[in-house]
Formats: sequence, C-alpha cells, structure tokens
Amino acid sequence: MKKQADYIKRIEIKGLWGRKNISWELKPDVNILSGVNGGGKSTILNKSVNTLDILQGGSLSNDEVQQGVKFVFSPEDATYIHYDVIRSFDRPLIHGDLMEKMADKNVKSELDWQLYQLQRRYLDYQVNIGNRIIECLTSGRPDEATNISLPKTKFQDLIDDLFGETGKTIIRKSNEILFEQDGDTLYPYQLSSGEKQLLVILLTVLVQDNQSGVLFMDEPEVSLHVEWQQRLISLIRELNPNVQIVLTTHSPAMIMDGWMDAVTEVSDITV
Repeated sequence: MKKQADYIKRIEIKGLWGRKNISWELKPDVNILSGVNGGGKSTILNKSVNTLDILQGGSLSNDEVQQGVKFVFSPEDATYIHYDVIRSFDRPLIHGDLMEKMADKNVKSELDWQLYQLQRRYLDYQVNIGNRIIECLTSGRPDEATNISLPKTKFQDLIDDLFGETGKTIIRKSNEILFEQDGDTLYPYQLSSGEKQLLVILLTVLVQDNQSGVLFMDEPEVSLHVEWQQRLISLIRELNPNVQIVLTTHSPAMIMDGWMDAVTEVSDITV
C-alpha cells in the first residue's frame, strides 16, 4: 500500500560517477548543498529527482529502484513523497513539437513553460480553496473560511512588495496571474528573468496549499537580485512552513538570513 512521507530523512547514492558514495542526512525544514564547481551538487539533486519520478509512478518500491539512489523517509514506512522541482536557467525551449505548440501562447523559454504550467495549477488551487470556503460558510464556520484565503492574500502582498520598485502590482480580481504597471496589463512572459524566477518559486510554494513535501531547487539565485536571494528561504517558509527545502547554491547571500547551520558541503557527505 502506498503511503505518503512528510519529508526525506536521508538520501543515499551509491557509485556516483562510478566511484563515490553519498550519504546525506537531511533536516525537515531547510537543506543547502554547497561545493566547488563540478563537485556534484547538481548531479546529486538530479539523480534524487529522477529516482523520485520512478517512485511516484508506483511500479517499483524504494528498494527496487535501480538508480543507485535510496531514500529514508519520515515516517520510515512511507513509500513516496510529493515534490516540486525548480530549475533556474531561462534558456529557450528546445525546437520541436512543444515549442511549435506553445509559440502562440508566448511560451518561448523554460521559465515561460514553468509559468504556463503553474497558471493551470493556480486555477486548480483557487477552485479548491473556493470549495473549502463554501463548505465552511455553509457549515457555520466563517472564521475558518477567512483563514483559508490568507495564504493567497499573503502571496499577493509579497509579490507586490518585491516588485514594488518597478511599479508592478498583481491584478487581484483576475483568475490568472496578471500584473498592472502604469495603467498597462502585463502577462508573466513580459517580466524580467529575475521576476519570472521569483514568481515561479513563490507561486509553486503557494499552490502546494500548505501541504508537506519537498521543494528541490538547483541554484535558485540565478537572475535574482542579491536582496531577493537573501530573503528567498524565509519567503518560502512564510508561504508554506510545511515544505522541506533542498537546494544547491554558490551564493553567500542565500545563507545570510540565519541559514548557515543548514549548509552541507558535498565533501562532508562523500564516503
């Protein structure tokens, strides 16, 4: 029987590059992997995500996956975990069927594609919280109904604050993510790379709907202003305190806001 985990306690990788073994003990809240270029940070993250893809399918167990990767979950009898992955490079989409299909929707880069997918999740999220609000109101629980909408309002307030220097604000009456700037309506694909990156991260966290799981991020500081880098982890935790963060970084700013104890060097988990 499938059972969902709350977080990952340990990641074990055998035969990394055919010669190294990894044993990484994780905290339930924030985990930052650091190291020199070429040291294996992104490889560890990618192999972990690829294995979770297989586990999510349910055809193989944690012990049966032939990837050299094993997870210890909490609780330990769990068989899978919900997760999201954010990759930071705003590269053009690879030419092919996907690019041709998305061209008319102004989806031209990887960040545009992530935002396009998130718009759909955002609509589902709003339907979900709307149904819960209706259920609370019809059951005579108005205070609980008010609390359900607080994370969405907090997300909108945060984005308005972060984008405030350029005068962009979220159009709150819209069912999709749209912005207003100097009287003009802007779509997410019209944002800068840094703004897209931050929006992808925070919108992903919002639509997790306060559920437990893992957020993997590979060098999320790319394209972000140094002040945004410094605030990023706290912003994520503010929107969803139940998500476990696993990220790689080269940026000192990412750990400046009290996350030094969350840093692990690749060399320290290599055996």
